Amino acid sequence: MSRVTRRSVLLSAAGLAGLSALPLRRASAAGEVNVYSARHYPADEQLFALFTEETGITVNQIKGTGAELMERLKLEGAQSPCDVFVTVDAGNLWRAQEEGVYQPVSSAELEQHIPANLREPSGLWFSFAKRARVIVYDTTKVKAEELSTYEDLASEEWKGRILIRSSGNIYNQSLVASMIHNNGVEETQKWCDGIVANMARPPKGGDTDQINALIAGEGDLAVSNTYYFARMLSGDDDALKEKLKNVKIFFPNQSGRGTHVNVSGAGVAANAPNKENAIRFLEFMISPEAQAIFAGANFEYPVRDGAEQAQVIASWGGFKEDPIDVVELGRNNAEAVKIMDRASWA
Repeated sequence: MSRVTRRSVLLSAAGLAGLSALPLRRASAAGEVNVYSARHYPADEQLFALFTEETGITVNQIKGTGAELMERLKLEGAQSPCDVFVTVDAGNLWRAQEEGVYQPVSSAELEQHIPANLREPSGLWFSFAKRARVIVYDTTKVKAEELSTYEDLASEEWKGRILIRSSGNIYNQSLVASMIHNNGVEETQKWCDGIVANMARPPKGGDTDQINALIAGEGDLAVSNTYYFARMLSGDDDALKEKLKNVKIFFPNQSGRGTHVNVSGAGVAANAPNKENAIRFLEFMISPEAQAIFAGANFEYPVRDGAEQAQVIASWGGFKEDPIDVVELGRNNAEAVKIMDRASWA
């Protein structure tokens, strides 16, 4: 089988200055799809290679942060060669939608296999992988029966014990956006105030850093996306695995609305020169083979019912998901940021 021949370009903030000299729009090419991606996982390279093997369509990839890529799209305008824009978190998908990045498309395959609450209703974007935002805790300091809901983390019991990343992080913004949807602005403000009061240290680093701080004894529990913890458990660092022996995860709100779940996703770019290839690319992303790679290589939850899960996340068992329409996470993002700012969440 032929392997994919792929042009992959990394953007940096400093490099954006040169975007005014971009080449003119690439003409439609029967054997190509041009992907702008804010996902930077090794699993994606496997996905692109498999897509090319199965379809003969070459993936031309440009990587960058979501903000960098959207700036590039603005500068390129109607001449943009972008066919598919990929990003992480429903909040970022919403921002791209608001910037006019996507065009609506219709696909029976996507609509059949992606739950309605995990895709934009008019077909602007679709989710292809899920991640749950959970509590990771030190079993020598916290008993499972002491844990219950996100809301409870704001109680006095957890003062000085919580590790969580900054308010600038889109994952936390979307968690707060879900709280707004479920509890209202006033209660969410109280919750954010309580979380700030209960932090073990000022926020710093990513989710992996919160878990590392947990095993270093800097706090008693951390808030993290599931796949970060799964990566640590599945790596080759035996010393780290030994330190994680007393660390477990807890799925909040199982007696109520369920655990907050966010997504990675993509849509067809507004000026896509290879629209049919772009749709085919999106449909491939929710194929059983692709869903197995999302699960096995990056430890995300598949969106397609019945798709294979990675052994480590399957070992945690099933859990009740918050059925919120993830579009609401984007719609409530601006209010979430205001609330976190008022709480002085760094």
